[in-house]
Amino acid sequence: MRVRTRFAPSPTGYLHIGGMRTALYAYLYAKQHGGDFILRLEDTDRERLVGDAAQIIYDSMKEAGLCYDEGPDVGGDYGPYIQSERRDIYMKYAEQLIESGDAYYCFCTKERLEEMHASGATKYDKHCLSIPLEEAKRRVAAGEQYVIRQNVPENGEYTFHDLVFGDVTVPYADLEDNVLIKSDGLPTYNFANVIDDHLMGITHVIRGVEYLSSTPKYDLLYRALGWEPPAYMHLQPIMRDARHKLSKRYGAASYKDFINKGYLKDAIINYIALLGWSPKDNTEKFDMAYMLENFSVDGLSRSPSIFDEAKLRWLNGEYIKELTDDEFYAHALPFLEQVDYLKGLDLKYLSTLLHSRCLSFADVGPSECFKDMRTEDDLSVNLTEFVTAADKLTPDMFVHAKNKTDAALARDMLPDLIKLTEERWNDLYPALEEYAAAKGVKKGAVLWVYRIGITASPVTPGGATEMATLFGKEETLRRLNAALELLSRQ
Repeated sequence: MRVRTRFAPSPTGYLHIGGMRTALYAYLYAKQHGGDFILRLEDTDRERLVGDAAQIIYDSMKEAGLCYDEGPDVGGDYGPYIQSERRDIYMKYAEQLIESGDAYYCFCTKERLEEMHASGATKYDKHCLSIPLEEAKRRVAAGEQYVIRQNVPENGEYTFHDLVFGDVTVPYADLEDNVLIKSDGLPTYNFANVIDDHLMGITHVIRGVEYLSSTPKYDLLYRALGWEPPAYMHLQPIMRDARHKLSKRYGAASYKDFINKGYLKDAIINYIALLGWSPKDNTEKFDMAYMLENFSVDGLSRSPSIFDEAKLRWLNGEYIKELTDDEFYAHALPFLEQVDYLKGLDLKYLSTLLHSRCLSFADVGPSECFKDMRTEDDLSVNLTEFVTAADKLTPDMFVHAKNKTDAALARDMLPDLIKLTEERWNDLYPALEEYAAAKGVKKGAVLWVYRIGITASPVTPGGATEMATLFGKEETLRRLNAALELLSRQ
């Protein structure tokens, strides 16, 4: 039997991290077993569709390296791969279920259903099951509005095997006669899912644990139609904390959100893989080749995973360290270009200074959408400080106990530092070293005064002369002269 897995998202927005994890595990399982990975769009919930969501899904999947063998935009032998384009397929099977007694027409109005639930009912009461089939068909032919419901047994229980949770038993009393075909003629997710998975030859269904308890309903449909159910693998949810699921409401929750926040795709996929799966050798940083070799069902967790963005930042930083300066610049440039106060600076040189200090590309400059992540020590805040130094410099910034500097020493040094900058710009660092020796002070004292004078910040991505190179000779001189003027007024 050739293994065939699928990922079947609804095109209702960006691809959620949980969905991307399902896609990743389905991809890994299929490829590990020499099988096929299929993308199918389940768009029967027409009210929630988002116009460009399908393209976002295609692009995100391919960018992440999850290349599907069949799908809406690549074709295949089992298409179409969009549910709304398959609508004529489902009614035939629904009618077959009606004839066998495994489904029935339901004519209950919205008002009756509301009254039923208002009276305390927790599930549909099978009211229309008692309507003789011939009478139901006459009412359908007469144009009366209806839905088709599954007929779930009222007594007994059903046991199935899950690859993660083992044998699971669910009493039929816990299940409802869900709608299979809606009043608009479109199938519900539950029904279309079963039909499409069978017709597309899906052998292993990998999905969220929220479907675990309703799996018997799927299996009843398979068996009523004379089909063999697939193998199941249910995944625990991804949480933002111990009580709440990760969601857009509480910040970034989609693959694209994290790309836009400056994370590398390889780091995102690496981290997503760890949200529910533990490699036997406890490796944390790995590539797709490692996952394809080491992914295993027995490594999947039966407990929810907590999304820890601090760990993702650390992992992303490890990937960033491996980039060349040119690669880092290419990734960082779109973020650098968004920051108004960096305009006019040598951005490529700045990126080389920032390379070893960034855990994400967003760290190269502040942005409102990242404000909740920043701390007073964050690099982006310090960037603001040193670029706008002329407005922030105060005499007490020159005080440094270890270097034995203060405003008076800085006022004494600055004329000489300005002169050295004018005359020895091209070999500024050795010039400052020579000046420190000649003046009989620590080199650190001279560099401290110089750096504070041009950046007004004790923490910068580069040393004194690197910051001077970043600003350029003219701007560096302007800042040193402004610093001298400030101290001369004291």
